[in-house]
Amino acid sequence: MLRSSKLLAPMVALALLSGCAGGSGGGGNLGGLGTSYFSLVRPRPHTVAYGSMVVTPSIEWNRIPRGPYDIHREENWTLNGPFLDSLTFIGGLENNRRIVEQRRKADRKVPNFYSNMTPQDIADMIESFYMIRAGSVRFDMTGLKPRTFLGHPGFQFDYDHLGGNEVERRGRAVGAIINGRFYLALFDAARLHYFDAGLPEFEQIVNSARLRSSRGL
Repeated sequence: MLRSSKLLAPMVALALLSGCAGGSGGGGNLGGLGTSYFSLVRPRPHTVAYGSMVVTPSIEWNRIPRGPYDIHREENWTLNGPFLDSLTFIGGLENNRRIVEQRRKADRKVPNFYSNMTPQDIADMIESFYMIRAGSVRFDMTGLKPRTFLGHPGFQFDYDHLGGNEVERRGRAVGAIINGRFYLALFDAARLHYFDAGLPEFEQIVNSARLRSSRGL
């Protein structure tokens, strides 16, 4: 699911050594990594997250390659490299399914999604991902409130967390449960500069999002 700094360390190191800089609208090839690693997302409508949603960015992004812990209904983008910022989409996740791949015999597991979850339950589920799988040592949620998403009643919350690499990060999650399935857009970035710089574009994408009903999801 969401980008784990531990899992992405080798990829990020390569990106930084290659001169990954960017800034809002950086797009392109992430400082020389090229399309064999990341693919360019142009500012036009795109289907995302297993074809479940359509979103329209206003600037160029980079699609992050799928990782071993990503679920099939997930898609991840970045502006400046996943160490600095990431945008996660989850679309149409079914009842009693996981939000991240994990070993059956793992000592600690992220809870599965259930269609009767409250917004607080979902916030707790996402917190558990960061604490159990992403290596965060602190997670503080703020501002849980109702918000329309994909034309349906949903929720929004902000959060701060400290990664295992001691980088302070900030995020915003916007989601909804629609016909028993979970839909989410989540922006997570380094708190210093990158969150504030990317937030207006995240809001543009969230406000543009619509269900792709032709797939029957």
